[in-house]
Order: sequence, then C-alpha cells, then structure tokens
Amino acid sequence: MANRKIKVDYLARVEGEGGLLVKIKNDRVVDVQLRIFEPPRFFEAFLQGRDCSEAPDITARICGICPVAYQMSAVHAMENAFGVEVDGPLRALRRMIYCGEWIESHALHVALLHAPDFLGYPDALRMAKDHPGIVERALGIKKAGNEIIALLGGREVHPINVRIGGFYKVPTKRALGPLAETLKRAREAAIENVRWTGELPFPEFEQDYEFVALRHPWEYPMNEGRLVSNRGLTIAVRDFENAFVEEQVPHSHALHSRFANRDGAYLVGPLARYNLNHDRLSPVAREAARTAGLASVCRNPFRSIVVRSVEILYACDEALRLIGEYEMPDRPAVEVRPIAGTGCACTEAPRGILYHRYRLDDRGVIQEAKIVPPTSQNQKVIENDLRQFVQAHIDLPEEMLGLRCEQTIRNYDPCISCATHFLKLKYERD
Repeated sequence: MANRKIKVDYLARVEGEGGLLVKIKNDRVVDVQLRIFEPPRFFEAFLQGRDCSEAPDITARICGICPVAYQMSAVHAMENAFGVEVDGPLRALRRMIYCGEWIESHALHVALLHAPDFLGYPDALRMAKDHPGIVERALGIKKAGNEIIALLGGREVHPINVRIGGFYKVPTKRALGPLAETLKRAREAAIENVRWTGELPFPEFEQDYEFVALRHPWEYPMNEGRLVSNRGLTIAVRDFENAFVEEQVPHSHALHSRFANRDGAYLVGPLARYNLNHDRLSPVAREAARTAGLASVCRNPFRSIVVRSVEILYACDEALRLIGEYEMPDRPAVEVRPIAGTGCACTEAPRGILYHRYRLDDRGVIQEAKIVPPTSQNQKVIENDLRQFVQAHIDLPEEMLGLRCEQTIRNYDPCISCATHFLKLKYERD
C-alpha cells in the first residue's frame, strides 16, 4: 500500500479561515479535523457591560451574510427576558426581513459558491463564461432579497433599523408595492432555479442524520418554534443548554456542539428544516420540490443545493404573502421596560439554528452573553461526512478526492467567521 499525501492549501468559496486535515493509514481514514484557525473575535465578551439596545447592531457585525439572523435572535432573547411580545404587523415585518436574508444568502451560495462544484469549474467567474444565464438569474434573485433587507433594515448589509420591540421605522403599504413586483419576478426565477438544481449530478451519499430544527405550529420556521429532531427531541428553546453542550477541541478555535446526555452529532440547516417541516412549505414550494425529484425526506447532503433553492422559492412566496396582508402598524415598536433577568431565543439563520442567551441587570445592561452559531453545531457532522466520503472513495485520484472533499464541506455553506472561522485542506497518507 503506497503512502500518499494530498494537500490543498485553500478551500475557496466559503466564508472565513480554517483548514482540513485528513489522515489515512493502510487505506483507512484514521482522523479528520476541521481546523478553524481564524482568530476568535470575542463578541460574547465585549457584549458584557453594553446596554441591551446595542446588542442587535453589535451582533449583526458577526457576519455580513447573515446579519439579520443575529439581530433577530438578539431581539427575541431580550424580549424574552423582559416579558415583551411582538405580534401583528411588526411580527410580519420581522418574518419578511428574514425572508430577504434567506433569499440573498441562499442565492449567493447556490449559484456562485456551490454550483461550480457540480458543473466542473474552479470558480463562478469561469462558470459564468459558459453559463451566464445561471449567474444572471441568481443575481436577480439575490437582488430581491437585498431589496427586502434595504427597505426594512435601512441598508442591505448590517441593517440598522431593527430594535428591541420592533423597528425604528416601518414602511407604508404603498412603499411595499414596487418590492412586490420585484418579488414576483424573483419567484418565477426561483421556480426555474429549483428545476435546474434538481438536474445536477449528485453522488450517492445517503446519511443517517439526526436533524434538529425549529418547528412552528403553522409556519415554516424562521423566528419562532420548539426545537425538534427526527429522533424524538422536542423541547422549548429555554432548554437548549440542557440538551446541547459546547466543547473545545485542540484543532479548532470554534467550539464543537454535541448532545449533552448522549453520543452523536446533529445536523442543522436547510436539510434539517426541510425534513422536519416539509408539510409547512407553501404549495408552490412543495410542488417545485416534487418536480425536482425531492421526496419529503432527503438525506443526501449533496442535494442540499436543491433544498436551498426550494427555500429561496418559499421565501419569495412567503414575502409576497406578507406584503399582500400587510397593514401599517400604529407605531414602529412596542414599549420595552428593562428588568433584571435572563432571556434566550433561537431563530433559523440560513445555515441553521442560531441560539442567543443574555443575562441582564435591572437597567438592561448585559451581564453575560452566549451565542451558539449554526456552523459550530455542524462541525462534527462535517467531519463525520468527510470521514465516510473519503473512505468510500479511497481509490479516487488524489486531486479528484481533494476536490470532492472541498465540495463535501461546501454542502454546508459553512460560515466560519460566525463559528470563529475559508479553509486550507491538508490531506495526508501514512
């Protein structure tokens, strides 16, 4: 048995900095390490001593791709601590801005980050020369998501209009009219996008995941719900830290999440949401999924590109529904009076569940903060998938196997900066 070493210095088309080491001995994979070495940014530490009103804008800076998710988890957690409930049109606007983030984030990943893997291109620029329509369609869809965020959040990146209790300013119904026309075009493009991704070539790689996601009584989950799994987990968000724990591993600056009382990794993100909430999709999204070859259960992570496309379509359709039903509220926010206490919340970022907990004093000053991002929760699953994929394809040429490892990681659209954080791939055989 020949000894080999496969080394890929940089895994492109992911956000953040990290590395991957795969060790093989006697044709057996003996170790897989997803090495996240981006320097920790200590957001939880420097939130301490800040006024609660600052948390939405500070946490939004954790990520330029999913700032809305951080804002939503932050405001929901603060409201939980203060006993505040936001409903009616303000709740609808929060769901709408979350739709915008799903649309722009998923469109970016599907066409520019992940599609080159399936079509055999090293990057989206070279892919666009041969397939300009794919990129143009995705950019048009992404533009619709950006427009939602800009209108409701004040700007496209790191929005500034979200506050505890609601918004600083809310749109008139008339202002939403042009956005609705943009979304109608985006919805048609999204239907075509689902069809196209369903025709991509997918390796056979069914995995026995434990999916974890929010589940809401009547909505496809974004802002609210109970935490459930396909193996019987059903808990309130306040019990998150009883069910899951974080641990430090020597090869990563990001903490790894696992079940607190039993072995096993768990999967969060679009695949988990889809499998646990397929019945909550809108009729147009369910039909598009069926036409693209997706059953109500999908366990192949390479097909996550199709699931993300279905979620884009759902978000366009849902945003249109919300616009159609919208009536401008009397005021942009409900009254909030700080009290001492602890609040927590979990929302569905594009990449999966995002948990926030804050302990506050009676002036609303943050005494302690805890943030558990989706990518850190998926790290163990990513390593498990790599271990199984490499073992199953051990005879592939070295260069091809390295590329497939990169594609496997991109199935998760990892936001490494969120997890604390672009990846180098180093692959060794002994």
